[in-house]
Amino acid sequence: MSGADAQVQPRKSGLTRRQKRALSRGAQYVVFVAAVIALAVTADWGRLKNQFAQWDLVKQMFPDVITLALKNTVLYTMSGFVFGLVLGMVIALMRLSPVGPYRWLAGIYIEIFRGLPALLIFVFVGVAVPLAFPGTEIPGGTYGKVALALGLVSAAYMAETIRAGIQAVPKGQMEAARSLGFSHARAMVSIIIPQAFRIVIPPLTNELVLLFKDSSLVLFLGVTLEERELTKFGRDLASQTANSTPILVAGLCYLLVTVPLGFVVRRLEAKAGEATK
Repeated sequence: MSGADAQVQPRKSGLTRRQKRALSRGAQYVVFVAAVIALAVTADWGRLKNQFAQWDLVKQMFPDVITLALKNTVLYTMSGFVFGLVLGMVIALMRLSPVGPYRWLAGIYIEIFRGLPALLIFVFVGVAVPLAFPGTEIPGGTYGKVALALGLVSAAYMAETIRAGIQAVPKGQMEAARSLGFSHARAMVSIIIPQAFRIVIPPLTNELVLLFKDSSLVLFLGVTLEERELTKFGRDLASQTANSTPILVAGLCYLLVTVPLGFVVRRLEAKAGEATK
C-alpha cells in the first residue's frame, strides 16, 4: 500500500459504539442534574411555602377533603365509567353490525363526541337538555348529569377500544363456536366478548384515569356544598383564604388515585405483552 493510500483512510475512533452511548447518557444526566440545581437555587422557596404550604390550611381541609370531595370525585368517575362502558359496548357492536345504518350512526356518534371538548358536553347536559325537554329531570340529580356527561364522552373512546378488541380475537374462535352449534349472538356473548375484554382491559383502565381527571368539570353543572368534588372544593377554600395550599392538596388527592391506577395499567399491559409472546 502506498503512502498516499494510507493517508486517505479515515482514522479509527478510540471509542467503541457502546462507550459513545454511555458517554452520551452521562452527558444527559449531567445536563439534567445541572438544570435541577439551577431551578433549586433560583426558586424563591419562601414565597412558594407561604403560598402553597400552609399547614394550618391543610389541617382545616381534613377530613372533608377525603370524606366529601374525594368521595364525590370517585362516585362521579365510576358512574360515568359504567354508563360509558355500557354505551360504548352498544356502539362498538353497532360499528361491527352488517346493517349499514347502524354502522353509520355509530360512526357519526364517535366522530362527534370524540371531537368535541368534554367541557362542551357538560354545558350541553347542564343547559341544552333542560331547554330541549322542559320539565324533564335527569334521574340521580347531579350524579345523573355527571354520569351522562362523562359517559357520552368516554363511550366514544371505549367503543373504538372495544371494537378493536373484538376484531383482535382470532376469527377461528367464532368459526369454532358456530361449528359447535352456537348462534352468532351467543358466540359473541360467551366467547368473543370475554376474550376481547381481556385484551382491552389496559386501555379501559387508562380511560378510567382520564375520566377521574375530567370529573373536575362537574363545577360547570352547578353543585351544592355537599356535591363538590376535589377541584371545586379546593378552589372554594383557596378563594376564601386567598392562598393556593388547598389547590395543592386537592392535586395530591388526585395523585392518590391516579398514580396507583397508572401502576395497575402498566402491570396489565406487561401481563398482556407476556401473554402474546
